[in-house]
Amino acid sequence: MRLRNITGSREVIAGSSYVVHEEQSCPGKWREIFGNDQPVHIEIGMGKGKFIHTMARLHPEINYVGIEKYSSVLLRAIQKMEEEELPNLKFIRMDAEEITQVFAPGEVDRIYLNFSDPWPKDRHAKRRLPSRQFLDRYHLILKAEGQLEFKTDNRELFDFAVEELAAAGWKARMITYDLHSDEVLMEGNVMTEYEEKFSAMGNPINKYIIYREQ
Repeated sequence: MRLRNITGSREVIAGSSYVVHEEQSCPGKWREIFGNDQPVHIEIGMGKGKFIHTMARLHPEINYVGIEKYSSVLLRAIQKMEEEELPNLKFIRMDAEEITQVFAPGEVDRIYLNFSDPWPKDRHAKRRLPSRQFLDRYHLILKAEGQLEFKTDNRELFDFAVEELAAAGWKARMITYDLHSDEVLMEGNVMTEYEEKFSAMGNPINKYIIYREQ
């Protein structure tokens, strides 16, 4: 059984206090939801939540929002929170295409994309999370000095992501095609489940940190 088909996952999500539901997630309300003025970092496509849960534990001075489309995957992140509750972490189940309906302009300080679906067919290019279409959405919600970090072992997807930057008006602050050999970028690096798996197989991990001049 695939994770997205777990019976009862939607009911668990609907009743979870760790999940911000549609009626609560109005743009401009995230600091109210967390009850403080700390910076807001989001991970789009968080999977089972290992990365963002670890980040929230390590950085209590930052508010984190994990975004996941599939209910049965989000369920795993909720289970992690039940084992170790963190006050600076919330989840939301949604499609990333709706991101500008959930966050107000300039409300987000940083965005993380980790091992996103490559959508390998050319006709699906605009669905890729580092595509120019999504970069335009991210630009609307990021602060002027905000940045986006993207990691993947998929070289074709990474090359596509790098090529999209100029067309979308973004610039690279740092790029590496072998993250685990880069001492600077590896400092403080938190691995996702996929990063652990693919790096153990010998696959190099690609990463960039990008920004957009206002």
